Amino acid sequence: MSLWQLIRVGGFTMYVLLSCSVLSLAIIIERCMYYRRRSKFKRTDFMALIRGALKKGNIKEALEICNNTDTPFSSVVFAGLNLHGHSEVVISNTMEREVTIETTKLERFTSVVGTIGSTAVYIGLFGTVLGIIRAFRDISMAGSGGISVVINGISEALVCTAAGLCVAVPAVIAYNYFVKRVDGCITDMELCASETLDLLNVKLR
Repeated sequence: MSLWQLIRVGGFTMYVLLSCSVLSLAIIIERCMYYRRRSKFKRTDFMALIRGALKKGNIKEALEICNNTDTPFSSVVFAGLNLHGHSEVVISNTMEREVTIETTKLERFTSVVGTIGSTAVYIGLFGTVLGIIRAFRDISMAGSGGISVVINGISEALVCTAAGLCVAVPAVIAYNYFVKRVDGCITDMELCASETLDLLNVKLR
């Protein structure tokens, strides 16, 4: 059967799954592009530049490096360097808030993909149950029908389960990938925040 025929056989449930698939795919593409854009610089290379600038006592240069580096950890370091001269507690709290802000940006829409991945299978099963009910109802109303009629109705109903799996599997894989990327970014931000605080303390002494 063609794709259009499969959608018609599946009924309303197939339209729901199709909508979930389009939404999930759009978010996956958007998030992958976002992560790729904001991960062009390695944390070690970035912090090496920051250390070099601070060793020369040039805070302005370090801030410019942060502005020219579009990564989550550069925003955290910028927040800390921008408050140089303040107490350690103030700088630490500011960088912690920036880590939370950047984490929220990184996790944007990822919960939607996770929800689709965990519910698409059940939506497909719901469509299958409805299809089986419809098949037996049609047989009952017709008053006749052999095993071939029953099998045909069930096979059409199982289209929804197959569609649910096709939507759920990529969504679950993508969600797990997003979680791993976010965790990695959080680790980088925390390491950069800790190192920045140490560098500022050394500079202040």
